[in-house]
Amino acid sequence: MIKVIHTEWSDGWGGQEIRTISESLALKEKYGVNVIIACRSNAKIATKAKEAGLGVVFFDFKGAFDVKSIIALVKFIKQNNINILNSHSGKDTWVGGLAAKIAGIKFIRTRHLSNAISSSRLNFINELADFIITTGESVKDAMIKNNRINPQKILSIPTGVDDTKFKSELYDKDECLKKFGLENDKIYIGMLSVLRAIKRHDIFLKIALNLHEKYPNALFVIAGSGPQEQNIRDFIKNNNMQEYVKMLGHQENTAMFLKAIDIYMMISENEGVPQSLMQALLMQKASIATNVGSVSDLYDGKNFKLVDFDEIKIQNALENLLQNSNEREILEQNAREFVKNNFTKDIMAKKIYQIYTNLLNAKKNNFLS
Repeated sequence: MIKVIHTEWSDGWGGQEIRTISESLALKEKYGVNVIIACRSNAKIATKAKEAGLGVVFFDFKGAFDVKSIIALVKFIKQNNINILNSHSGKDTWVGGLAAKIAGIKFIRTRHLSNAISSSRLNFINELADFIITTGESVKDAMIKNNRINPQKILSIPTGVDDTKFKSELYDKDECLKKFGLENDKIYIGMLSVLRAIKRHDIFLKIALNLHEKYPNALFVIAGSGPQEQNIRDFIKNNNMQEYVKMLGHQENTAMFLKAIDIYMMISENEGVPQSLMQALLMQKASIATNVGSVSDLYDGKNFKLVDFDEIKIQNALENLLQNSNEREILEQNAREFVKNNFTKDIMAKKIYQIYTNLLNAKKNNFLS
C-alpha cells in the first residue's frame, strides 16, 4: 500500500484545499492509497479531511525553515512508513520538502497558483522535488522557463470534477430556485468562489450596476464566503443594489446553485484551471471566463465565452448573452463534452497514481510517456 502525506500551510478553504481532499479521496477509493493530511491546527482542511475519513496530523509550519516542524515531520514520516510527501503551499513546501529529503522518501510539489515564483537561485526547493504537479499548462511552462525545472519531472494535471454529480438532469430547477429563495421568472447571473480580491467580485458588481436598468429581469447572485465578504456587502448597500444582487453565502451543494442560475461568470485576474468553471460547464451553463492563467485549458473553441481580462469586454460578453437566448442555448449544448472527456476525477487519479508508482519503482523512464 502506498502511504502519502499531504502538507498544507493554508488555513483557508478554497480551490486548492478542495483539490487536495478530492485528489486524496479519488486515490484512496480507486487505488487504495493511504492518505494523511498534515496541516496547522486551525486549518479548515483538517475538519473537511476528518469528515471525509482521511487521517489528519498537526504541525506548526511557522516558516520556511521551521526546524521544530521539520524534525517532527521527519520523525512522523519514519514512524508511519510514509512513502511520498506531497506539498501544496510555500511554507509547507520548504518544511515538507526538506523533511522528505532527510527522511529519504519521495518529494512531490503540487503547484496550484498561476502567479510567478521567484527565479532566485536561493529559491531552490522546487528543484529538489522528485516530481512537480501543476494544475494548469501555463503554470508548468512558467516553472520550466523561469525556475529551472526539468521538463521530464513536471506535469500538468488539472483538478478532476465528479461528472456523475455535476449532471444537469439530476436536479430540478424549480426546487433549486426555491432552495435559494429565487423567483422563477428571472435570468440569474452567478459567481461561485471564495470571496477573495483576486476573484474580482468588484467587477461583477460594477457590471451589475451598469446593466440593471437596461435588463431589469436580470439578477446577480454570489455564492461563497471569504475575506472580501464585508466589502462586497458594503458595496451592495452603498449603491442600493439589494433588489438585484443577492449574496447566498457558502454552498456545499454547488451543483444546486449552478442549476438555479442561467449564466455563470468566472472573471478572476489569476487562476489555475478553475474547478468552479469546470462544474458550471458540466452542468451545461452558458459561461463567461477571463483568459488568465490556465483557464484556456478548458476551452475547445465553442464551450464558453473566453474573454480578455478587461472590464468592458467582460460586460459586453454578458450583454451579448442577455440579448441572445439562442447563443446561450448553443453554449449550454456545447458546454459539457470537452470537460467530461478530459477533466474528470478518474482521469486525474489515474495520472497521479502513475506518477506515484513510477517514483516508487525508481524507473528511469520518461514520466510523460
